[in-house]
Amino acid sequence: MYEMDLTASESKATYEKIKKYVAEYNDGMKVSNLYIAQVKRKCGIELAENFNIPRSEGAKQPQCPKEKEEAIIGALKAFQMI
Repeated sequence: MYEMDLTASESKATYEKIKKYVAEYNDGMKVSNLYIAQVKRKCGIELAENFNIPRSEGAKQPQCPKEKEEAIIGALKAFQMI
């Protein structure tokens, strides 16, 4: 379903495309925008300014579980973002 011969502009997958890819190839697994942003940040992919940054210094955010991180990384690789 996903064409892997992407041009540079097409390789910038949206969060919705990443969510759909993860669900399709990982038995319906759901991932949040927060988890995608955390993985993208971890991989050194630039995010929009202030995207999913804690609102206060001590604010705690849930961390992406390992299996979801691996699924997101697989999607980022499929979309040639990493």
